[in-house]
Amino acid sequence: MTAPGNPTIEPRALAPDPAWRTAFPALTREVRPGTPLVYLDSAATALKPWPVIRAVQAYDTEYPANVHRGLHALSEEATEAYEGARAKVARFLNVNDDEIVFTRGTTESINLVSRSWGGTFLGPGDEILLTVLEHHSNLVPWQMLARERGLTLRFADIDDEGRLDLNSFAGLLNERTRLVAVTAMSNVVGTLPPLDRLLSMAKLRGAKVLVDAAQAIVHGPIDARALDVDFLAFSGHKLYGPTGVGVLYARREHLEAMPPMLGGGSMVQRVTLEGAEWTESPWKFEAGTPPIAQAIGLGAAIDFVQGLDAEALAIHERALTLYAHERLALVEGVRIVGPPPSEKGPVLALDVEGVHPHDLAQLLDRHGVAIRAGHHCAMPLHRRLDLAASARASLALYNTTSDIDCLAEAIHDARRVMGRRSRPEPRPV
Repeated sequence: MTAPGNPTIEPRALAPDPAWRTAFPALTREVRPGTPLVYLDSAATALKPWPVIRAVQAYDTEYPANVHRGLHALSEEATEAYEGARAKVARFLNVNDDEIVFTRGTTESINLVSRSWGGTFLGPGDEILLTVLEHHSNLVPWQMLARERGLTLRFADIDDEGRLDLNSFAGLLNERTRLVAVTAMSNVVGTLPPLDRLLSMAKLRGAKVLVDAAQAIVHGPIDARALDVDFLAFSGHKLYGPTGVGVLYARREHLEAMPPMLGGGSMVQRVTLEGAEWTESPWKFEAGTPPIAQAIGLGAAIDFVQGLDAEALAIHERALTLYAHERLALVEGVRIVGPPPSEKGPVLALDVEGVHPHDLAQLLDRHGVAIRAGHHCAMPLHRRLDLAASARASLALYNTTSDIDCLAEAIHDARRVMGRRSRPEPRPV
């Protein structure tokens, strides 16, 4: 199967450093005999490089102890590595160590802000401004809080290509807007909202700002201090780190004013039968045994990412996104939903004529091509785009033009298979 023609792209801009690929052992496997893996589902979970795998393994084999409470050597080593990971995250975001809270992921981080900050400082008549682009993780917690506290949720609209409508956003901001919660990159169509402008408008109204950086954090550095954001959340597993660990950055003054969401060990200074006194931030938000191995693995992932040539990586991802748009345009019946490649991150929402997204994902798997199908935890966005579901191919530093070619040829084959299935059986003569 060969689609007619090939886009003209400067090949050097699309040749990743070989070390980028060899660092990821999952890329050496075959999905089935003779069918190598083509991994295009990094927006769901990125593959893990050897340094991350080894860092987690080192904790599990060499110093698998709990943190903070032990006085023996293993506990001290675990505590040093765990708090060292916190320091790496803080430097990565250009903030202070004591402004970083480890959670289980972006979802828990946003729920922590909703329950603790929102539950304390928001009340009837207050408004929260979101966008139609949001992942359910940055939608459902605010819906729950709004029902409990009598809040009003407003939603900035998008245009038909998935760009955020700045006039809609500005028109919804008012003196009752207490919080703006916005994604840094859509996990469906790759839209990159202009955060600088949004934050500037929000600050002029006196609103606090939360940024969901789960998708964006892996595609370029985010300076939370320069951005002047109040809260920022992301997950380790989308940054080539382990699952089960996330980050909440919150300004020190917010953490000091927020009550803990969970109670238990580690987050208390003193406990009596009558009550308890919390320990200081950020540890008062980390009740119980934290995700120690996962946080250490996240620290290793940050070391890995920061050891790459950032400019070369950005060029590679931009060129690969452009190549994907041009290559898939040659496949009959394929529509890429969303803004053009120059205005988005490396995510491709696909609407393939005659093939349901779930069928497409299963048929592509026959070729070893791993994509995502469904609503991607963004049902309101799909309704706005008049889609019941979509197929999503998402790119990362380890992808190549060959991966895109495999995707294009597999889609072509899927359309051929589904077309054959849809033909009526010939009548017997």
